[in-house]
Amino acid sequence: MEQITDVKTTEMNLMPSAGSKRYWWKAIASFLMVLFTMPLGHALMIIMEHVMNETVLHYSAFAMGAVGMVMVIIGVFAQGDTRQTLWGFLGGLLFWTGWVEFLFMYFANRFGTQPELDPVTGEIVTRPEYLILPASFGFWMMVMVMYLFSTKNGCNFINWWQRLLLRGRKADIAARPMTRHVSIITFMELMMILWTSYLVLMFCYDDVFLGEHHPVTLLVGLGCLVGAFFIFVKQLRIASWGANIRMAIATVVVFWTPVEILGRMNLFSEIWIDPMNHVMEMGIILAVFIILAVYLWYMSAKKKKR
Repeated sequence: MEQITDVKTTEMNLMPSAGSKRYWWKAIASFLMVLFTMPLGHALMIIMEHVMNETVLHYSAFAMGAVGMVMVIIGVFAQGDTRQTLWGFLGGLLFWTGWVEFLFMYFANRFGTQPELDPVTGEIVTRPEYLILPASFGFWMMVMVMYLFSTKNGCNFINWWQRLLLRGRKADIAARPMTRHVSIITFMELMMILWTSYLVLMFCYDDVFLGEHHPVTLLVGLGCLVGAFFIFVKQLRIASWGANIRMAIATVVVFWTPVEILGRMNLFSEIWIDPMNHVMEMGIILAVFIILAVYLWYMSAKKKKR
């Protein structure tokens, strides 16, 4: 699922014929590489909080976001679809962690936002930064209005809403795509999908709206699990490494939503929120992620030489 792309590329990469070849290795490798960034991102934040004092932590987090932004911009000038995708994806992860999550944490702590506690055990169930994240809904909607009414793009979710809202005037109102920079496409796809998933989860967890044990919350998790399966089926038919990785972002983030819900209900142990006591497991995840990322980078370089 790409946020911004041209129609021809979308038709080639995202909507192949029913009898087209399935690229199992590309889909699985892309899925796993993106998947492993989810626990690694959580673990990175927790480790930084444990080993750094407050001042160093905030400066380091801000620097991390800046590095991420620079990586995304470097990707604009990089050669090759896969390489641009990796620059946008990896830079986007650092940007989100440093300039979104850590900044929310900084201001939540600075102004005394209290975490949500379990009424029985007294343990923290929702950190302060996530409690105030739903306040960004208006900004999210602002960006979505721009995508819905001003861009022709390859995102199935946005295209569905455009068909619903614009009807027969879609070609006139959303007439042209933005300038195609794969690094920016990947970056914005990651930002918007992560942002959307966090908003959905936080509104579901909020007892004022639903609550973590509400049937609708469980249905959201089930719907995302089923949706991730269908997105992966589409991903299987994408021949290009770059497009496969971009589709994997959608697959993984949608898949991760029920993982978060099940973890919230204490149905399994989330080792990534306690990385200090699961060093071996997290080390294996990190090693596999590095191997896959290096492999994908190598494949992009090999393709470029051809």
